[in-house]
Parts: sequence; C-alpha cells; structure tokens
Amino acid sequence: MKNKNKRRWKIIGFSFLGIILLIIAGLGYEYYQIQPKNHFTTVPVVSTGKTTDTKSTSETVEVKDPVFNLLLIGSDERKGQNVGHSDSMMLVHVDLNKHQYDAISIPRDTRVHLDGYGYTKLTSVQYIMQATKGAKKGVEEAVRAVGELTGVSINYYVETNYGGFQAMVDAVDGIEMNVPFDVKLTHPWYAENNNKVIKTGTHSFDGKMVAEVVHERYSLKNGEYGRQKLQEEALKGIAKKALSPSNITNLPSLVKSIPKFVIATNMSTSDMLSLGLAAKDFDPNTQLEYHQIPGVGKRMYDDILKANNYQLVIDQDKINDLISRNF
Repeated sequence: MKNKNKRRWKIIGFSFLGIILLIIAGLGYEYYQIQPKNHFTTVPVVSTGKTTDTKSTSETVEVKDPVFNLLLIGSDERKGQNVGHSDSMMLVHVDLNKHQYDAISIPRDTRVHLDGYGYTKLTSVQYIMQATKGAKKGVEEAVRAVGELTGVSINYYVETNYGGFQAMVDAVDGIEMNVPFDVKLTHPWYAENNNKVIKTGTHSFDGKMVAEVVHERYSLKNGEYGRQKLQEEALKGIAKKALSPSNITNLPSLVKSIPKFVIATNMSTSDMLSLGLAAKDFDPNTQLEYHQIPGVGKRMYDDILKANNYQLVIDQDKINDLISRNF
C-alpha cells in the first residue's frame, strides 16, 4: 500500500513538474516572440502614401528590419460621443535597430482634398467620415489623408482623446514635463483652471494638468505650432516615465490598461509590448528628433462647410524635403 502511495505521489509530482516546465517554456517562447527583431517581421499597411489610392488598405507586408511608421492621433471626441475631429496628429518613423525616432507634427488646419467632398481641413476628415461611414472608416480615412499629404506609408495608428491623455499620465503616476514657455489656460476642461498661468520650466504634473496644458493654443504666441511643442514635451515625459528602468517590469500591466485611454488602434497587445521593450531606457534628448511642417495661414473656401475658414497651406516641396531627410 505504501509503495502504491509513493508511486502515486511520484506520478503527481512529475506531472506537476511537467506542467511547470511547459508554462516556463511557453513564457520563454512568448518572450522570444515579442523581441522586436523577431516580432516585427511583418507589418500592416493602412495607407501606402500614394495619391492614386482612393481608399485605405489593410494588407500586411514583410520587412527586413523592425522599421515602420506610426501615426498618433489626438481626438477632441468627448465621453459618450462616437465622432470627433483629429485635433492633433504626429507621424513617427520608428527604427528599432538604431533606437531612433523621428516625429513630425501635422497641423490640424492643413488644407487637404477629401475624395467625394472636395477641399477641407485635415481635422474635418475624420469627423465627416465617422459621421457618415462609422468610427473605423473615419480613423482610416484620416490616416490615408496624412499618408497622401506626406507620401509616406503608414503601418500603425493609435488614437486617444484628452480624457485618455489624462488617464495615460495617471497610469504612470504623473510625469515631469518641460514647459518651454508661459502657458495661460484660456479654454480649460476644468473651470477652476480658467486663466491659470503655467510658468516656463519643469513641472510635476498629474493627468488632469497635462490634459489642460496640451489642449491650450489660443493664448500661445505660435498658436497651433506652440501647442504641438507642448504635446511633444508631454509625450516625452510619458515615454520617459513609462519606459524608465524602474517601470519596465510594470509594462505588461500598463499595456493591459490601454483600453482606458486608447479609442482606436490597429496595434495588438504584443505589438505594444514589443515596442515598449525596444524603447526601454528611452532618452528623448538623444533618440528623438522632432520636426514641424511650416505653412501659410489663409482664409479659403471649405467644400464641406460651404464657407470660408482659416486653413494652413503647406508647401509640398518642403514636406518632401523633410520626409526625404528624416524618413
């Protein structure tokens, strides 16, 4: 009887050990798979960047190196709504071999052509397409418009709104943000911050205050270009905090909380984890190059609104030069 019990416990013990080994092997394989050089062997293509394309694509292509383009979209969509304008857009060229990132802010008021509608502001493309053809079509058409404007293939997109931006900062327990010039909050989300002035310098901000600062543009000397700079500084602060050595072990739990602050994306959880692993120890001062697209503001006819409004006319030669040098 004792021998039977011993054999039984040996069988249970070996079975348990086998299960543990399988779990460890599985985790090891998953960790291997999310290493950037192993993970980003194929990437989707949402927009080819060609003006001949009349609609977005969803093909997948093989890539030799983990290099791709990511569009970050900030929407003014509010809680409970399902449509919004593309309030800010930043195109990022990601080179995970060199650990280098080139970012270009695309002005929201840029004059673009929307098939079937005519000329309008870039910010209106997503809104009108969401209102007529649904949320996914809206964001994909906004991606296509940026691809056509820049001539760049766009592989991934991530869209958030100001509430999501606030949640993102709170998810990393606040950030250190450099404010490069005085900012007066003239259109705050929260009434108690009306006309509050944030002085030049580095500040410790919670999500609420970051959302206030990156929303402001009316009081800034350079208007939309000034706001783009504030958004760049906020993203630097978030990335530096989230990808610091002390926080890298919390990356999986942070990625799991993404639905709290992301409205739409075509990046999977493993895509984000792999990108996070590649960007650990991120130093924005040496790894990030930031650019703005110059343009001339004019009052022009908007075919969607059927009226004149302020639009930014971009010099296509300058865009082409900027892209060829940095993408």
